[in-house]
Amino acid sequence: MAVLDPQAQALLREVEQDTHSGASQLALTTLRQLHRYVSQQPAAIRLEPLLAALAKARPSMVVIGNSIARLQRTLAQNPQSAEEAVQALIIELESATSQLITHARALVQHGNTILTHSASSVVLQCLTQLARDGVEFSVICTQSSPGFEGHGLASALAHQGVPVTLITDAQVGLFMPRADLVFTGCDCWLADHHFINKSGTLLVALAARHAGTPFWVLADTFRDSPATVDTIDFEEMPADELRGPRESGITVRNIYFEPVPDNLVTGRVSERGVFSFPAEPGR
Repeated sequence: MAVLDPQAQALLREVEQDTHSGASQLALTTLRQLHRYVSQQPAAIRLEPLLAALAKARPSMVVIGNSIARLQRTLAQNPQSAEEAVQALIIELESATSQLITHARALVQHGNTILTHSASSVVLQCLTQLARDGVEFSVICTQSSPGFEGHGLASALAHQGVPVTLITDAQVGLFMPRADLVFTGCDCWLADHHFINKSGTLLVALAARHAGTPFWVLADTFRDSPATVDTIDFEEMPADELRGPRESGITVRNIYFEPVPDNLVTGRVSERGVFSFPAEPGR
């Protein structure tokens, strides 16, 4: 295995250790840092070892792996265009997010209350756009333990003037009847009728089904994966993050992501449109 230079190692380490950014945000950050890295390197540098490492860095966030795979295919055809290829990929991913938000915006009406879990960068961009467009709405936001990335999402929305109710993950069932719809992000859309998101999303989906609340997943096609629940690697973070007791006989598990079956989903919103389940044409 080729040894990465210090700058490449630092880039890879940032991707591996970032547990707070949403999938699209982390993918774009990675691509922008990669673009900066490429622009500072000799034209003859071999990128493949770094690209291969980045593709495997966050298996649950398939948007990163898919972005790198698209880049690898482009460079295989024209290895001299690395800087331009990375920039084109950044534009493509940003465009997919923008189109997705346009479709998702149509699902929200004035006065709606939206419940969300974790801190999807796409969900945040969508809600921010709604606020800028003058749509009046409020948000119920889970803390999303153990990382508590929901705190950052709540603060970002409050700065936009959006009324936010911050709750513990365990209060989802209590607050779901007060929500008009649910928006969640998606780290990976599997081939066997499941999607992957921050642990706790399955409980949100079950609570939404019980309350009759529409549950929408914001997921562009960069998240599509041929993997299944049986083949994907679910990332497990350090147990110390849970601050559990250290007595012998206690095993602390901190699995960050979980699968949710699409039979609990009202529909998926991608750059191609809005799709309901069972599958129907986009609108």
